[in-house]
Amino acid sequence: MSKKELVSTEPYKGVRDFYPEDQAFMQYLMATFRDIVQHFGYVEYNASVLEPAELYRSKSSEEIVKEQTYTFIDRGDREVTLRPEMTPTVARMVAAKRRELGFPLRLFSMPNVFRYERPQRGRLREHWQFNADLFGSHSPASDAEIISVASELMRAFGATDQDFIIKINSRVFLNSLIKEFELSDNDAKRFIGLLDRRAKMPHEDFTEELGALGVPLTRLSPDNVPDDVAEILEALANLGITNALFDPSVVRGFTYYTGMVFEVFDTHPDNTRSLFGGGRFDNLLANFSDEEVPAVGFGMGDVTMHDFLAVRGLLPAYMPPTHVYVAVTGPDITPYANAFAQELRTQGVAVEVDFGERKLTDQIKTAAKHQVPHLIVIGQDELASQTVVVRNLETGSETKLDRTELAAFFLNL
Repeated sequence: MSKKELVSTEPYKGVRDFYPEDQAFMQYLMATFRDIVQHFGYVEYNASVLEPAELYRSKSSEEIVKEQTYTFIDRGDREVTLRPEMTPTVARMVAAKRRELGFPLRLFSMPNVFRYERPQRGRLREHWQFNADLFGSHSPASDAEIISVASELMRAFGATDQDFIIKINSRVFLNSLIKEFELSDNDAKRFIGLLDRRAKMPHEDFTEELGALGVPLTRLSPDNVPDDVAEILEALANLGITNALFDPSVVRGFTYYTGMVFEVFDTHPDNTRSLFGGGRFDNLLANFSDEEVPAVGFGMGDVTMHDFLAVRGLLPAYMPPTHVYVAVTGPDITPYANAFAQELRTQGVAVEVDFGERKLTDQIKTAAKHQVPHLIVIGQDELASQTVVVRNLETGSETKLDRTELAAFFLNL
């Protein structure tokens, strides 16, 4: 008889399984993001993870479309893509109902997105991205609002202004340089790519390549702040945001950006990298309609935020939703334990009940593995007296309580 071939327990390369502690962290991220953006007036939307492949061809970067999308032919012979980002989707949705929607329109979402790329620190093939987008305004104040939302999010996660820098640039400024120095389409792509790689290459190599394109280094001085960026920086300063600056090397990878672009950078020496960013995309809705709808937004990934919090010791401690684990001295006690637990649940206490199929010591070990903070053991004595002992599994302290006192005990912790 041949040996049974077992299926691997490993997930697909570049994606993650979310065990309870992992999922609790994700819920923390989502709850924090939702709370902050809703305080700015943003409302939540969602969409299918599947999109027609042509949605990404005209406005996403060539690298993403040709090398990083999960694209396949469905049973109806349609070319379908697992979304690599959310911005084209929300642009499609807004264009579809632009007559019915009031502007300015503030929207947010928390989708999972997929890109086929080499898994590495801060990058996986699937991640969750928190998006905030503002439609219907050309005002620099709307640019400043989007950046201030991003700044407020960082603070909500426990960051100080010294923990991150907001670097802002302008595609209008970069396009003016391309026009001024008469760069061909090919040289313009080289110029943008060179700026994007600037932080990762020696200064001498950057200067040499820039010179070969005929663009003087002095035109990229941080002191030569473009007018549109200066307006945004002034608006941010008025909002109390002082860790924002002009950086001509910030370009963002997507071709649909038309104006302000920004990135939030970690300042920690163990994690010096861009965390997330966004910008203005006034022309994206023109793919669907002749009517222009200006827009600005950003996307924040869960992987980079986890790394940011981890290097600073800001990851929240795991707290299971269960208040108390009820162990029983035998299976015959289980019906009474379930009734006892249900009484507590109706009063708002989260209770997990063992079925008594194992020794009491094993039940207690399970409570500890589940990280439930409190334990109650129910046997014949507890049934007769209607009192129980609540044990704190972290400290070992015990509290004897009447059955009627339990709900208040747990809810007031």
